[in-house]
Amino acid sequence: MDKIWLASYPEGVPADVDLSQVASLVEILEQAYARFADRTAYLCMGASLTFGDVDRLSRAVAAWLAARGLGPGHRVAIMAPNVLSYPPILAGIVRAGCTLVSVNPLYTPRELQHQLRDSGAEAIFVLENFAHTVQATQCPELRHVVVSSMGDLMGFPRSMMVNFVVRSVRKLVPDFELPGHTRLSEVLREGATLPFQRIAPAPDDIALLQYTGGTTGVSKGAMLLQRNMVANVLQVEAWIRRRIDAEHQSRFVCALPLYHIFALTLCGFIGTRLGACNLLIPNPRDMAGFIKSLRGFHAHLFPGVNTLFNGLLNQPDFASLDFSDLRITIGGGMAVQSTVAERWRKLTGVPLAEGYGLSETSPVATCNPCDVMEYTGSIGLPVPSTEVAIRDDEGHDLPLGQPGEICIRGPQVMAGYWKQPAETARVMTADGFFRSGDIGVMDAGGWVRIVDRKKDMILVSGFNVYPAEVEEVVSQHPGVLECVVVGVPSEQSGEAVKVVVVRRDPALDEQAIRDWCHERLTGYKRPAVVEFRTELPKTNVGKVLRRVLRDEARQKQAAD
Repeated sequence: MDKIWLASYPEGVPADVDLSQVASLVEILEQAYARFADRTAYLCMGASLTFGDVDRLSRAVAAWLAARGLGPGHRVAIMAPNVLSYPPILAGIVRAGCTLVSVNPLYTPRELQHQLRDSGAEAIFVLENFAHTVQATQCPELRHVVVSSMGDLMGFPRSMMVNFVVRSVRKLVPDFELPGHTRLSEVLREGATLPFQRIAPAPDDIALLQYTGGTTGVSKGAMLLQRNMVANVLQVEAWIRRRIDAEHQSRFVCALPLYHIFALTLCGFIGTRLGACNLLIPNPRDMAGFIKSLRGFHAHLFPGVNTLFNGLLNQPDFASLDFSDLRITIGGGMAVQSTVAERWRKLTGVPLAEGYGLSETSPVATCNPCDVMEYTGSIGLPVPSTEVAIRDDEGHDLPLGQPGEICIRGPQVMAGYWKQPAETARVMTADGFFRSGDIGVMDAGGWVRIVDRKKDMILVSGFNVYPAEVEEVVSQHPGVLECVVVGVPSEQSGEAVKVVVVRRDPALDEQAIRDWCHERLTGYKRPAVVEFRTELPKTNVGKVLRRVLRDEARQKQAAD
């Protein structure tokens, strides 16, 4: 394949990365612990841990797991937001050689039960706020349940105060009964007395079962091998390194949850490899608290999703922060809208570089250069050691500029879906490309632009309508805060375009939206249905749940 995108690469970014320089995630962690032992690794709610602290605590977790027969080949889950105990638990699972199963703490019992049973997890570390969900799953396969609290590792008296507020003032810990569970404090105390046996994972060992978000159907576990994860760490490091001062400690904002693959790779492992200090944000939806945490932190790197950046920009206090040290802002997980990107650049002086990836690609596959000041409207260029092809339904490469399915090949691509060979065969091609399910185009410079997901496409009287295009137009209306576009059943045209809008201007009405679209979209692309809501349904990561809106529309039609 002719890698035309290499001609567009920023100066200093290699075409390929040397995958032999690091053998495993364990090596990444342990090299950083030795090199940066005295540096602050994590900050959360006024408390901190050094790399040396994480080294010591994770050894205890690993030793405790090993003493219970949990090691290579065994799956261990974490169910918690970004709290101070998360990194040592994560590192302990990795250092024990276990396969990590990341769990969204807001899962319902049904969703959690599916993930635990599907993965075969034998142990789970859960924040007490969500222990009642574990209780309700009734999974006999779980041999060990370790319960932590928000104040764990914060030291006295902060730990006591935080736990009192969480439990007794805000009442965020529902009652639960988990007979035989162990407290994290007990794990750390016992683990510190046990011998620590260093594990050296093989490149093909499964490091992580990363479950897809469930927005497109039944959640599946992407098998990310040690070599997949290490490759993506090195790929993204090569992409951002020229914007990071290697001589001084960098500061990363970790507002996206660590159970999300984007945050795990970028903040959890790349941040560790670079010796960065991560600011952990347990609840980024608390915008006032989030901004308070950011004040005085002087971040260098700020990853997030479009909804997060948009939410911050609409908080008056956000503009009063000091952005003079900010070097990189990366948007992933969903499309970055031009209005949000432009407002971010004007306020911070730093471009909002859109990247693209999936759970199945560890996750980063493409990214915009982090110093391109103007909004490109693209997802950027393939990162080093990565190939992107645009193909039709028969698997043939399409000419430049013609839309087709984005297919990705590289060392970061998963080994397949856990226990689902048929699903794996459906998305993997004979020549090693992963079929993303996203529709995109590539130009002569190798820049890739997403048109939309295949199954989000709306068919109006035989014409294809891509929701992202309509959303981009509607979101530019000054009275619109957020919007999402879905297809709804129509007797006249098969499907019709529906837009759901969250107002910025309370006076905004349906006719104003129609007039705006009439000037900017051809007839079949214009919304036939306009609905206003106070908020959009989203995942905990901030992705809009189109499926929920589509299902509601179908149910309404059936009822009528």
